Amino acid sequence: MIHPIPSGTRDVLPDETREVRAITDTLRGSFERRGYGEIYTPALEYESVLSRADMADAHPAYRVFDEAGAVLVLRSDMTVPIARVVATRYPTSEPPLRFCYFAHCYRGVRPQRAQPRELLQAGIELIGAPAPEGTAEALTVLCDALLATGLHDFRIGLGDASLFPALMASLGVPEELRAELLAALALRDFVRLGELLAAAGLPPDARAMLLDLPQRRGGAGVLTDLPGPAEQAVMGLVAVHGLLAPDAAERVIFDLGLIRNIGYYTGAVFEVYDPALGAPIGGGGRYDELLGRYGRSLPAVGFALGVDRLHHALAGEERGTGALLERSYGGGLSASGVGFASSEPAP
Repeated sequence: MIHPIPSGTRDVLPDETREVRAITDTLRGSFERRGYGEIYTPALEYESVLSRADMADAHPAYRVFDEAGAVLVLRSDMTVPIARVVATRYPTSEPPLRFCYFAHCYRGVRPQRAQPRELLQAGIELIGAPAPEGTAEALTVLCDALLATGLHDFRIGLGDASLFPALMASLGVPEELRAELLAALALRDFVRLGELLAAAGLPPDARAMLLDLPQRRGGAGVLTDLPGPAEQAVMGLVAVHGLLAPDAAERVIFDLGLIRNIGYYTGAVFEVYDPALGAPIGGGGRYDELLGRYGRSLPAVGFALGVDRLHHALAGEERGTGALLERSYGGGLSASGVGFASSEPAP
């Protein structure tokens, strides 16, 4: 007999669980060495509390009612619950506050896209540390944690969530069109972006600027000859990059079109890429206005890693999870037969 499970969920069997546990244990140790204390929050939150945050595409997947008729939702990320915790449990604590977490989150997706609804995430939140120092610390913790797991070929795309909105405002893009433009940019759909700009009735030079700028991606050369509204955001990125140690700085790719699809980001945003995986392993950024919605206004930055995606990326690298498992369990090949490559150094 076949007994189905909810769409977007899956069973994780013992061999894979052991491998994932090795990864999360390594991440936990890396976070704790940097002073980040592990936090747990309820899987269920009041919908009225989470609705204070602009979650955009990270809307909850499941809603239930409690005995009093209040609407509860399964959390869709950990940043918002931690913002709630800071406002209610740390109202007078001296910042910065450092938290890490390992938790399942649940997001509404379109089933036909074969996306998971249940996500195991590992991440940190650095509360009360302004840019650029706080952002540089988060990126440093991110690099150290990924290297500790055995991932070596990753790169970090670094952009600024305020850049494109500021440019649209300066060029007079109609308010009703801005959300559509940002949605197209978040999907990297530059064809759709061009179509929307063409229909907006903007001057040709404004259309060209709005289409060209978000396609700039690479080294420091992409930061030159920028329009005035973009300069402030770019100077912030340069400041962050300058605070990174050389081994972390060399992994950064400036990406002026990077837009995270969660709406509470206000400044620097970043994503983690690895050639072994065709999707970002994780990402994060600054959310300097979010905590104020919960009663304690503090700057903040954080990131979340998709543990399953990190597991797959490690499996695809020549010196990946096999080396991690060997250190953790004295094993050789993956017990689940995922197909980990040898631990010989990559060329």
